[in-house]
Amino acid sequence: MGSKNKLKRFKENETFENVIQPTREEVVEERMKYRGQWASSFFNNENPIVLELGCGKGEYTVELAKQNPDKNFIGIDIKGARFWRGAKTATEENLDNVCFIRTQIELVHHIFEENEISEIWITFPDPQIKWKRTKHRMTNPAFLEKYKHILKPEGIMHLKTDSEFMHGYTLGILEGLSYNIIYAHHDIYVNHEAPTEVVGIQTFYESQYLKENKAITYLKFNFKS
Repeated sequence: MGSKNKLKRFKENETFENVIQPTREEVVEERMKYRGQWASSFFNNENPIVLELGCGKGEYTVELAKQNPDKNFIGIDIKGARFWRGAKTATEENLDNVCFIRTQIELVHHIFEENEISEIWITFPDPQIKWKRTKHRMTNPAFLEKYKHILKPEGIMHLKTDSEFMHGYTLGILEGLSYNIIYAHHDIYVNHEAPTEVVGIQTFYESQYLKENKAITYLKFNFKS
């Protein structure tokens, strides 16, 4: 993507009512306007809130929002030029249960209050395979603690990835911490019992992976031990 296109998208993001772009200081100091009141003050309802972390183009966030009008969906990514697509689609299609926040994933526990979130989706994260990159893996124990803090006690986590490494790594972490694994499969498109919301929505990159015959894995879990 050229720099002119990026600038154009950044400018357009500023006009979208469904895009919030706080400064790092606002997030870290927990001065975000809607913290603790996302459902009531931003979405103007009391519906459950579902996050997609590292939402990319926002495809999953938007499709889930279309399928679940009784829930609120928030996509989070630091790359605003990417989620511009999802924000624009949601605006054009008048989806009032969608929002995008431009910030770092590691700050997620500063954006939401304890027990404010009902579900979290992590879709196709960078597996950060090298050992020295372990601290950046989105399902390492430190990240899981942040998710646990903002999730309701019965809150659900979803991990969908093309990385067998990430799938296995996360399974090992969950088993080591004695968390509750609700569903796990290393190739959801050959398993006819895979949840509809998992096989029924495909991102652009996922469709490319499938053309290359790459298996898509999925984990569903919560923090009950």
